[in-house]
Amino acid sequence: MTEYDKLVRDGIPESIRESGETPETHVADGEEYRRRLREKLCEEAAEFRDAGDPEELADVLEVLAAIREAEDLDGAELETLREEKADERGGFAEGIVLERVE
Repeated sequence: MTEYDKLVRDGIPESIRESGETPETHVADGEEYRRRLREKLCEEAAEFRDAGDPEELADVLEVLAAIREAEDLDGAELETLREEKADERGGFAEGIVLERVE
């Protein structure tokens, strides 16, 4: 038996069954669901950081879409917030690394 205790894509339990194993699951809702989505975002972002694989970045986007829906956030509103922050503080296009402040 392998322990996971993490949010997985909806089709994963069926894939496990098809491989002859038995998944033990429960459905997260409310605050647990939102918390597990935040955990999943960190997991997927770390996988992209480590591998640099575009498929991992697609997983990050999928989790972001689920968070947006779970938090009832409007995509256009988030884009406006992103643009406002970029206008105020800049983006990341120049690759500036802050080493220290004296």
